[in-house]
Amino acid sequence: MDLGLKGKKVIINGGSRGLGLAALEIFAAEGCDIAFFSRDAKRVDATINKLKAGGGQVVGDAFDMNDLDAYQAWLKGAAEKLGGCDIFIHNASSSGAQGTMDWELTFRLDMMGAVKGCETLEPALEAAGGGSVILMSSTAAVETFIYPQAFNAIKAAILTYGKQLSQLWAPKNIRVNMVSPGPISYPGGNWETIKGAMPELYEKTLSEMPLGRFGAPEDVARAVVFLSSPAASYITGTNVVIDGGYTKRVQF
Repeated sequence: MDLGLKGKKVIINGGSRGLGLAALEIFAAEGCDIAFFSRDAKRVDATINKLKAGGGQVVGDAFDMNDLDAYQAWLKGAAEKLGGCDIFIHNASSSGAQGTMDWELTFRLDMMGAVKGCETLEPALEAAGGGSVILMSSTAAVETFIYPQAFNAIKAAILTYGKQLSQLWAPKNIRVNMVSPGPISYPGGNWETIKGAMPELYEKTLSEMPLGRFGAPEDVARAVVFLSSPAASYITGTNVVIDGGYTKRVQF
């Protein structure tokens, strides 16, 4: 299937490992121009070198988005360097900073990162004539998970924000969708850390996976790329759960 992505301009926050990196690798292979940032300068450099093999333009910076004003300035600069923005993916999260219990950090990165990102890039997305936004949520937002914490509650708020934004922006031909991954394991990721620190939780969670394994970054990345592409041009306001059957709720 031709996803219609060649030449599209993609901006993502948090893209040097895990789900973000897996998505960027696919976008690059599809011939997209890409802008991303991450806190680790070495990983940023390695990611730039990897993505350039796709032949498109690659803009990558070592950056900490805790300063929301600086974050907005980075987004504007990225759109200028790329010559626009067709796709915005809000991927950065407190979970990457091991801050899921920190309410202020999670609100700033997960919630306001989404809001400020969408507000800043709205003109570029509208000018694209078919903009697409993906807001990363989590299955922790749709079912009770382990214990009450900032990450769970604020990821749920992102679902409401994204749904309402999809209604507001539909007349501008900007689609907004959410993606909620279940437990995803990869080297250096949270579940690999849990495996070492809390093996009982890791094994219990694994035993509850109907497909018998944790998800891999590419399991989610492929869906993110499709959902953001012109091939999904009639899909907006939806939340795609990608969890190998882990959640038990019925959604109508």
